[in-house]
Formats: sequence, C-alpha cells, structure tokens
Amino acid sequence: MEKRENPVATKSYGFALSIVKMYKYIINEHKEYVLSKQVLRSGTAIGALIKEAEHAQSKADFINKMNIALKEANETEYWLMLLHDSNYIDKNEFTIINEKCSELIRLLISIVKTSKQNLYK
Repeated sequence: MEKRENPVATKSYGFALSIVKMYKYIINEHKEYVLSKQVLRSGTAIGALIKEAEHAQSKADFINKMNIALKEANETEYWLMLLHDSNYIDKNEFTIINEKCSELIRLLISIVKTSKQNLYK
C-alpha cells in the first residue's frame, strides 16, 4: 500500500527550510542571536510536531500534536513580525515567509477543527 503525500507536512518542511535560511542570514549579517533563535525554534517545531502526529497514539493525541503545531505557528508569526519591525528582515522577505506561515496556520486550524468534529461523531 502506497503512502499518500501529506501536504501540510510537505509545506511545513519547506517552511522550516526557509526559517533555517533566514536564521543563518540574520546571524551572519546582523549578528542577532536572541530573536533569530526564537523564530528558528518555533518555526522548525511546526513540522516536527506534524511529523509526530503522523504516528499519534490516538485521535486525541493527533489533535493535541496538531494543536501544539498551531501554537508554534502562531508564535512564529509573532517573531517574524518582531524581526521585520526591528529591521532584521526586509518587507519583501517578511511578506514571503509570513504568507507561508499564515498558510500553515489556516491549514492547521482546519485540521484541528475537522479532527475535533470527527472525534465526537
């Protein structure tokens, strides 16, 4: 049986790669290590949690992991805004990466909402 591609896992992995590249740029070009480390941690945690959820022990465990991924995505959005507003990333870079983050948030909200509805059917 062939395993289907998981679009949210694929998108979160691509997003994590973008976050890593941005982190490397910020530490190399701006020598900023605190905010950049925060966005690195939260931005890469999203995909890790989604990957964990693929082998959740139960539906409730799946929902919990996806909900935590959603929280990490929301936190990442905060750090991205802070990095932009403090001039560590320019408007163009912010717009591109923040749109990816917003898309993950929308997907995760939908997954959590649908999963909760299906849990109680």
